[in-house]
This record gives sequence, structure tokens and C-alpha cells, in this order.
Amino acid sequence: MTPEEKERLEACTREIAEILYREAESKDAEQLKTLEGIEIAVREQMLENVSPNVGIFLSKKAVGQRQEKREK
Repeated sequence: MTPEEKERLEACTREIAEILYREAESKDAEQLKTLEGIEIAVREQMLENVSPNVGIFLSKKAVGQRQEKREK
């Protein structure tokens, strides 16, 4: 990963974290007052919002690469 890519990844990660924090806070602000609650909120947000999108993206990439190999 280039330094520019790392910088962009960090910026995107901060923005995603802000969005997910607001979502978690709107669901249960009390949960975010303990380390355990924060850990649970992060896990829930990752499972609900982040992991499925990353999985879909990677699946589409894999399918696209397989199709390219078949065409060659």
C-alpha cells in the first residue's frame, strides 16, 4: 500500500467511524459509556454495515477476475 493509499484509507476509516458512532449513539447512547458497550457496538456495526459491503465488493472482484481469465 502506498503512503497516499494509507492516508486515504485512514481518512475514509475516520469518516466511516463517525457515521457508525452516530448510528450507534442514536440506537443506545448508554451503551457507549463502557468499554464493553463500545466493543459490542463496534462489533454490531461492523457485522451489520461494513462486512457485508466489503464481502459483496470482494465477491464481485473475484467474479470479474474469473470472467477475464475465461475470455483470454
